[in-house]
Amino acid sequence: MNREIRDIFDRIAPVYDQLNNWLSLGQHRIWKEMTIKWSGAKPGHTCLDICCGSGDLAFGLARYVGNQGQVYGVDFSANLLAAAQERAQSLHPQPNISWIEADALSLPFEDGQFDAATMGYGLRNVTDIDRSLQELHRVLKPGAVGAILDFHRPRNQQMRAFQQWYLSSIVVPMAEQMGLKQEYAYISPSLDRFPTGEEQVELARQVGFTSVTHYPIANDMMGVLVVSK
Repeated sequence: MNREIRDIFDRIAPVYDQLNNWLSLGQHRIWKEMTIKWSGAKPGHTCLDICCGSGDLAFGLARYVGNQGQVYGVDFSANLLAAAQERAQSLHPQPNISWIEADALSLPFEDGQFDAATMGYGLRNVTDIDRSLQELHRVLKPGAVGAILDFHRPRNQQMRAFQQWYLSSIVVPMAEQMGLKQEYAYISPSLDRFPTGEEQVELARQVGFTSVTHYPIANDMMGVLVVSK
């Protein structure tokens, strides 16, 4: 399953940013900025962006930590990492970001290495959510914060129906025009399997996070899980 998911992201890499823009009605940049702020990243910090994709959150973290800080962007898709590196090369000054191909379930870092961490649209795609949260807990310093942004199934039935309609009637046909229908059709079933905000809070507490809050945003169609070690 892990390989299947990695293959999907490798295939969508060329249009990943464009489709994210459409998927979110252009709002994803606002949600990502909120996520970075909730992570508590500050000048000089060493920060981690897990499932970094084409790098949006990592670039945002780099702005917050400045020249004295360091950001690590981790993804298991080589194609998405290549897209992130290409974007980084066009920026001046160059951000302090190291791009690393690795799995969110087995992060190649020491215990207690990071002052802050983010994860955007990754938790829903890992094959073991518990393990992913354990790894995040392991690599954060005591007192450090992680902020995890992802889709969310709204509790309100009308909003839920709208989300379902938008995914099936707008997103999948758009993806189909780009030859990626199969790759984007998986979003809806992945949402049905994804734990609710309350369940995510419980899972994070079980792996040892001391302070955990789930913030519903975008009419409950998105959520940010904020965890503190």
